[in-house]
Amino acid sequence: MHKRISEVPWRQFRRYEHLARAGDRSDCIYCIKDGWACRYELLRDGRRQITALYLPGEYCEPHWLLSGQARLPVMALTRLTARPIPLGQIDHPGEGGVRNVLHAMVQAMERQAQWITRLGRKSATERIVELLADLRARLGSDDDKVVIPLTQREIADIVGLTPVHVNRVLHRLAEQNCVHLCGRSLLASTQMDHSTEQHPCAEKQGEQG
Repeated sequence: MHKRISEVPWRQFRRYEHLARAGDRSDCIYCIKDGWACRYELLRDGRRQITALYLPGEYCEPHWLLSGQARLPVMALTRLTARPIPLGQIDHPGEGGVRNVLHAMVQAMERQAQWITRLGRKSATERIVELLADLRARLGSDDDKVVIPLTQREIADIVGLTPVHVNRVLHRLAEQNCVHLCGRSLLASTQMDHSTEQHPCAEKQGEQG
């Protein structure tokens, strides 16, 4: 007899431990309880592009429901607690599993479209401000400052910039009280909740992306 989704035990992952590697067959989808994960791709010269972030309350790689395979590696960026939901149980009657996963797929597709536009057409400041604003919104916190547990190198790998460029932009944003730098992490203030067209943190400054 199959367990209900709510009865499937949680799994723990260490920071930088892989949930899946490229080409792995997957018989489950992870629902994240605590911690952050990412999907990434390594280029031949060793450069990395982070192509998706997964936060608490989100399904990690919902399209595995259709493919059953990881095309790119998925790794925990922090300590992570996630529930592995067997693909064969997602359609369990009364639990709304398929509906929830399909909704997550749609959100992922919309987010990917925004990501492409950001990388292709936005300035460095716009890329970083919009990323932090999106993360604040996804975390759903009303706190004045929200912890973003990403290193500057990880932010660089998300927005397609060098760590030096990211550091320069973050210090400028810190001077405007948009962010507060705290060691390996940063705090994103409520000013990030405003649209980039309206907020001075995201003003174009003649920089190249």
